[in-house]
Amino acid sequence: MEWLFDPTIWAGLLTLVVLEIVLGIDNLIFIAILADKLPPHQRDKARLIGLTLAMAMRLGLLTIVSWLVTLTTPLFSVGPLSFSGRDLILLVGGIFLLFKATVELHERLEGVTHVVSQSKVYAGFAAVVAQIVVLDAVFSLDAVITAVGMVDELGVMMAAVIISIGIMILASKPLTRFVNAHPTVVVLCLSFLLMIGLGLVAEGLGFHIPKGYLYAAIGFSILIETLNQFARRNFLKNEARVPLRDRTAESVLRLMGGRKRAEATDVPEDEQEQQQDAFAVEERNMVSGVLTLADRSIRSIMTPRSDMSWVDLDAAPEDTLRQLQETPHGLLPVCRGQLDNIVGIARTKDLMGSLAMQGWIDDKAGHTIRAPIVLPDTAGVLKAIETLKRAHGQLVLVTDEFGVVQGLLTPVDILEAIAGEFPDEDEQPAIRPQADGTWEVDGSADLHLLEQVLETDSLVSDDADYTSLAGLLLARFETMPEVGQALELDGLRYEVLAIEERRIARVAVRRLDPEALDGMAQAAAEPNT
Repeated sequence: MEWLFDPTIWAGLLTLVVLEIVLGIDNLIFIAILADKLPPHQRDKARLIGLTLAMAMRLGLLTIVSWLVTLTTPLFSVGPLSFSGRDLILLVGGIFLLFKATVELHERLEGVTHVVSQSKVYAGFAAVVAQIVVLDAVFSLDAVITAVGMVDELGVMMAAVIISIGIMILASKPLTRFVNAHPTVVVLCLSFLLMIGLGLVAEGLGFHIPKGYLYAAIGFSILIETLNQFARRNFLKNEARVPLRDRTAESVLRLMGGRKRAEATDVPEDEQEQQQDAFAVEERNMVSGVLTLADRSIRSIMTPRSDMSWVDLDAAPEDTLRQLQETPHGLLPVCRGQLDNIVGIARTKDLMGSLAMQGWIDDKAGHTIRAPIVLPDTAGVLKAIETLKRAHGQLVLVTDEFGVVQGLLTPVDILEAIAGEFPDEDEQPAIRPQADGTWEVDGSADLHLLEQVLETDSLVSDDADYTSLAGLLLARFETMPEVGQALELDGLRYEVLAIEERRIARVAVRRLDPEALDGMAQAAAEPNT
């Protein structure tokens, strides 16, 4: 009983059990496929019989092969090498393991999947059991040869086979799920087969490799794979903390080729070209606009207060009529004295009709001026869309917590957040391309749209309280900048061109030369002299 206290025996037994289980997964899968051809009430019986036959087949083959490897009498010689029956068995077995492991590794690395058609007609029980017996004979060869290559004691081999088959009988479904969910484990075990096959070939050629070397290599590999599985589990756990919608949006954008410029450098050029050709820039921007819509605030898509047009009931009728004739808008807020003193919302044609017929606007006529629909600026865009659906074509006013009007929202603003700008007759695009790599941008330009045009991800911040380019520059400068003052961010230079009424009106944006960026980085890295 001294062998019970030999650590190499236990190491070989444990390693062999793991290898026998992994090598038996294919056998288990094919037995399940064959059993599915039977009526449901006979399937479990067929699986049990199949695995029992597999154990009996392996034990019988182990006995035969273990006897064959005792044939050490030389049969013939080739040069300085003499070959016995044992050497031939080890050579053939080693070559078989090398061939099988190489083929399996090739299929797994190439992503080859085996598709088995399912028949709707149930087969006979005896026919299925006969097919299982044939499969057991085929699938038992690699397991038997692996056992012979791993350990020298027949009892240890048989114990490993019995334990592995018992585990597969008790936990066949969890084992199959585990192996399918961890393909790297299968690749690792196939690499063990390559090592064992190489050891058998070396033994057959007369070069003895101590089993301890194999156990040490396998144990070290298992330790590394265990650490890898822990790292992967922690990575998936951290990734799961990101909301599912955000992960889905990121995956869709990556699929469409909507990577940011900073990330695109890690993608091969041919793949970048395929992604760019698959979807046009406009398509990627529209999909991006839809996927990020729920994360945006109303303030980021509304028409700001400074750009609003409104009608003052206290103004002279002729001035109001002239204003209505020049405006391109169909709906206007109606106020008294100042914008925050809202009376309601009215159609331009109704106001012009009232002025033409009465010479003044009746603020009490319900058919001319409607009650305003108001939303707080803290509401989400999806809430605003629901409100606009119920507004029957009316615009929505956006106010802050003190009731001060911050802007207005129309269905066109929602559409612009998805598909880009739709300027009115009295407007020009907020982002105007100039020469190659330069743009002239209004200070009120939406940062989400600007990110899409500039192909950057350095403008929008989740914790920022600004939504326009002017707000970004003010936050960066921490004071009102002067004309000509510039900011460099993520390979782009933002230079203030004009300031009007204490706000940044126009900004020049230019993409910096990559060589210039490298020179600036090197200069910053050099110590001061």
